[in-house]
Amino acid sequence: MAETINSSKAPEPVGLYPHARRVGNLLFLSGVGPRERGVKTIPGVDLDEAGNIVSYDIESQCRSVFQNVRYILEDAGSSWDNIVDVTVFLTNMKDDFALYNRIYAEYFAENQPCRTTVEVNALPTPIAIELKVIAIVD
Repeated sequence: MAETINSSKAPEPVGLYPHARRVGNLLFLSGVGPRERGVKTIPGVDLDEAGNIVSYDIESQCRSVFQNVRYILEDAGSSWDNIVDVTVFLTNMKDDFALYNRIYAEYFAENQPCRTTVEVNALPTPIAIELKVIAIVD
């Protein structure tokens, strides 16, 4: 049986999906972005009146995404050190990869999961990065 998990600290999902599902000792996180729970603004994103991105700070977004992943993992009974696979979606590989890669190395210095980084045309909200994570639960 799969257990549905929703974090009380991570941002509310933007659709009909849980933050994570646990199957056995595996934890599958839904896509996690940099939004914060309970607020409309997105860390590191400036929008115009129509909701289009005027500018963004990839470092702020990376740090916020990593914090949101940590919230979900902890609320699910796992931890950062239990991450085994990360898929990263960037909307601007050319401009953002180097800085994202440096920040990623800070957070994953001890635990080095498998990783795939993919450039996408857009994400569901006006963000520049989203992570899909698989972890184990002890």
